[in-house]
Amino acid sequence: MSIDFSKNATECSEACRAEVKGSIPDWLQGTLLRNGPGIFSVGETSYEHWFDGMALMTSFTFKDGEVTHRSKFLRSDTYKANMAANRIVVSEMGTMAYPDPSKNFIFKAITFLNHTVPDFTDNGASNFIKYGDEYFATSETNYIRRVDPFTLETLEKVDYLKHLPVNLVSSHPHYDKEGNTYNMGTCIAEKGKTKYVVFKVPALPDKGALKKAEVVCTVPCRSLLTPSYYHSFGMTDNYFIFIEQPFKLDILKMATAYMRGVNWASCLKFCPEENTLIHVIDRKTGKEIETKYYTGAMVVYHHVNAFEEDGHVIFDVIAYKDNSLYNMFYLSKLKQSNGLQDDSYVKPNYRRFVIPVRSDKIGKFDTETKKMVYWSEENCFPSEPVFVPRPNGESEDDGVVIVSVTNSVPGQSCFIAVLDGKTFKEVARAYVKGQLYKDVHGFFIPKTN
Repeated sequence: MSIDFSKNATECSEACRAEVKGSIPDWLQGTLLRNGPGIFSVGETSYEHWFDGMALMTSFTFKDGEVTHRSKFLRSDTYKANMAANRIVVSEMGTMAYPDPSKNFIFKAITFLNHTVPDFTDNGASNFIKYGDEYFATSETNYIRRVDPFTLETLEKVDYLKHLPVNLVSSHPHYDKEGNTYNMGTCIAEKGKTKYVVFKVPALPDKGALKKAEVVCTVPCRSLLTPSYYHSFGMTDNYFIFIEQPFKLDILKMATAYMRGVNWASCLKFCPEENTLIHVIDRKTGKEIETKYYTGAMVVYHHVNAFEEDGHVIFDVIAYKDNSLYNMFYLSKLKQSNGLQDDSYVKPNYRRFVIPVRSDKIGKFDTETKKMVYWSEENCFPSEPVFVPRPNGESEDDGVVIVSVTNSVPGQSCFIAVLDGKTFKEVARAYVKGQLYKDVHGFFIPKTN
């Protein structure tokens, strides 16, 4: 049975009890919010892309084994303008809106200027975000709409730019144990620089938590006018993970898209000849770790998981080899495929990345037993270990490992540590009077007779 993705939804604004089959756990109490496109045509005009449809918010409330359901359209400025004109008058990423042919020259000129330096839509049809004790419907523009999560009433419009230097913002934030919200946005060509901005919104019990937002860190973009597109990012207890992929938004093409008669989505370009740069950022210092990590070209929309283990940041993503997934959701394409799976588009694949981030310990790995042993000391940072074999040694690890160690505690000496090559236990150390500094590689010269 085919699905008509272009059919307008009907809202159910009053709470309706759902028919429950089976037994819902007693402890399941709360409300599930869902968000997505629901209106695809207004008057004689239609959206071209499924993601462009005007937002339909849905809630499912679980209470004492029962479920109630309701849905409402987001009464955004976009919704109001389109409905008042009985046609689509606000452009979305995949649909460029043009004025009614009957409008005069001045109206058309204003429309042109609005698209040259675009004032984006507030059609938050992608997700919900919690900032403080407030909930917002969001897409990926600088506008979000506060909503009542229980009645689904649309409240005030909020502009990120009044609080943070971000033109585009991810719709997939992260929340820590204290309830603080972390999100990420792109600041385009501010003072001649384009950068990615990670920000924190504190868990305040009162309204207006977004007004207290603070920038945690910034990452310079590899290209001033072609920032990477991203839909999500990763976070662990101590690090942020940002994938700067070669899937880019061409800002100059965006500025001329209306004049050229194309949509903004056509200004996204995938560059398969370029590498993907993985940024790992220390949450405490707000600085990137020194090592740069690169992988092949890919397109990532969603992070799956991220955690730390044995001095490594491990994160999982769903990756694609190109950007054709977006094209699959043009309504004309969905109609051709009857909403069924189309094998002509790129398939997703699950990828795990394991990145070493800790430099405060060194390890020895036994390739036969698969066991790992470590040496470390608090507040100390060892250099690259150098193995010195014992003359006429009986095994490949018969000897010592020498490591120069810097101490980060003021007043405490740095030292050279000598470890047993087999057990990795310390056999001696030599404190130096001067300061040791972070280095890269070294070489041991044995004494000759």
